[in-house]
Amino acid sequence: MPSSKPPSSSQRPAAPEAPELIWLRPERTGRGPKPAHSRTSIAAAAVEIADAEGLDAASMRRVAAALGAGTMSLYNYVPKKEHLLDLMLDAAVAEYDYAALAPTGDCRADLARLGHQQLGLCRRHPWLPALVISRPGIGPNALRYTDHFLAVTAPTGLDGGARMEAMALFNGFICQYAQYEQSAAAGAKWQAELVGYLTRAAMSGEYPNLAQAFATSGPPGDPDTAFDRALDRVITAILTPPTPR
Repeated sequence: MPSSKPPSSSQRPAAPEAPELIWLRPERTGRGPKPAHSRTSIAAAAVEIADAEGLDAASMRRVAAALGAGTMSLYNYVPKKEHLLDLMLDAAVAEYDYAALAPTGDCRADLARLGHQQLGLCRRHPWLPALVISRPGIGPNALRYTDHFLAVTAPTGLDGGARMEAMALFNGFICQYAQYEQSAAAGAKWQAELVGYLTRAAMSGEYPNLAQAFATSGPPGDPDTAFDRALDRVITAILTPPTPR
């Protein structure tokens, strides 16, 4: 006959740990009333704050206030700040216009269009480049971007691993270029001092190769033209088969 005595705490099975990734957590359990907020609305509020004031301003307290919710109640939807960052990143990359990015079979042209859209995305959301570099984008919209990149680069004949590496190179370049633009825009005085400093260094005679580069590069050109040149070099690197080892 089974014992009616409840099992001791040491005998009870341990409760399963909640998944670390927010994408593995169901947004709704199906029980109880409909939630007052959604991940989409929470991410939209956070993105709006970060666009206006920077990523640090998008705290759980500020986002909760923007939604008219209590700070602690927000944790029922987003258990920790890292999850909020993941939602923000995925909300931003949902803005790609894939209708305008349909693969044509011309990898160079397709990657150039993708690169320009990505730079535009980084310009609209100045906080995004640092987040892309520091956190892996694995939400539904980020995975759609990954799938698109793999489709665009399929004609290269590179295997899947090589194309994933190419995507990291591509994304890293564009994010760093966007960060450089932000630095230049925010620090005109710093930029002018930098040019002056490098010019003096080149004229000192201690750096002959730097002097030669300065002599042949000419004055700074249009930023978009400079981006096109640099992007073309990155695309060339992606499309060039690696040297066999």
